[in-house]
Amino acid sequence: MGVMVDDAPEPMKKTMIRVRKFDVARDLRAVEELERLCQVGLSGDQSSDDSDPAAADHDGGGAGKKKKRRSSKKKKKRGMSLYVEQIGDPFARVRHAPDHVILVAEYGEDEEVVGVIKACTRMVSRGKKNKKQSFSSSSKQFVKVACLLGLRTASNATWPPHSVPDTGSLLSLCRRLGIATELVRRAESWCASRGAAYATMATTESNAASLALFAGRFAYAPFRRPVFLGHPVHRHRARLPRAHRVLRLPPALAAAAYAALLPPSAAEFLPADLPSLLSHKLTLGTYLAIHRRSAAADEPSAAAPSFALLSVWDATRSLSLRVGGAPPLLRASLAAARALDRHAPWLQVPSVPDIFRPFGTYLLYGLRMSGPEGPAMLRSLCRHAHNVARKNPACAVVAADLGPEDPAAAVVPHWPKFSCDEDVWCIKKLAGNVAGDDDAEEDDDDWTTSPPPSGVMFVDPREF
Repeated sequence: MGVMVDDAPEPMKKTMIRVRKFDVARDLRAVEELERLCQVGLSGDQSSDDSDPAAADHDGGGAGKKKKRRSSKKKKKRGMSLYVEQIGDPFARVRHAPDHVILVAEYGEDEEVVGVIKACTRMVSRGKKNKKQSFSSSSKQFVKVACLLGLRTASNATWPPHSVPDTGSLLSLCRRLGIATELVRRAESWCASRGAAYATMATTESNAASLALFAGRFAYAPFRRPVFLGHPVHRHRARLPRAHRVLRLPPALAAAAYAALLPPSAAEFLPADLPSLLSHKLTLGTYLAIHRRSAAADEPSAAAPSFALLSVWDATRSLSLRVGGAPPLLRASLAAARALDRHAPWLQVPSVPDIFRPFGTYLLYGLRMSGPEGPAMLRSLCRHAHNVARKNPACAVVAADLGPEDPAAAVVPHWPKFSCDEDVWCIKKLAGNVAGDDDAEEDDDDWTTSPPPSGVMFVDPREF
């Protein structure tokens, strides 16, 4: 295959590819260049605006999603797409995990960085209660899962000119050398050595190259289909019903609320370190919506109380999004609406921010609701999150990632052009790391083939 690894014997020194751990001082600029050239849409499809055609994004993994309009087969027109670029700390999406790594692939004697992958392991809930254990045995409700993300391979900007043959494309050369294959193999080996029982990755159904690599060569199984729901942030404050009261919960109280509403047996991918997530500096707050009359202690009610709960994560420091492929007429009309709104704010024109330049987003997570007025209260919380986001000039979109069967998915306000339903989460059982003690699950208790427990899928904003 022409691949050399760190501990390769002397006879293999003539091989071309070497995989090693990322070094900040040595590799930062090259990895940032790979990220730039591999700008992807919201789940890993290839960018069509100005990214290099020989740069390949193989997974998406939450790095972003791409909302793309279908075009005619006869005319190869590009639709509008939402692109995302990782910015800031290269470890941002994996640093929260106790075990994390970035691996890079080098090519040739010049040691050019031609590929990168990130991986981490963390404890998450499976969303299923073992029949043989008591409900209080929380240690068995979580499993160590690996997350593979940010797989990128080289473009012609990173290959030494003298090393590229005249025949065949650069992307074909990358595939023949097995750069992505070796990076995934080494990442899986690293995760297995840390005790991960399963490995996961995210892509889109239209990313044929990613599915061929992970589902084909590495036997990952398509597993879950979250939906990304986005809404633009307007200049004007969103109005909330006077009957709804919004309270901000301190992290300790928020953790207690989620423990009651989202037990590990009822939600998938709920992180075991949820209290740490809720108290993270980028979690701007956890908000509870209740009815004002229910807040009065001296007013008993026979009806079940209604409420809604969500948390807000500031992703403006780690992600940069941009809409590409928009027709000039649309750009001009949106610019005119913004100009009108600036000069005549009393008209309350719902102008869209300048989404054709890089912008940031706030991510909503942990969305729950209960009672007959729960949906209306959740909508009020989304409006409140919008009002929080409008105070940050860098934020142009408020978004949520939810399971398709989650009742909250039908309630969250969103625009179709800022949303995506093509995401595919894939999963694989890592050999030798699935529990095998006296309390082990039955043979049919395989998470890779199990249906969603109740439609509740927790999407960790730290890995988006």
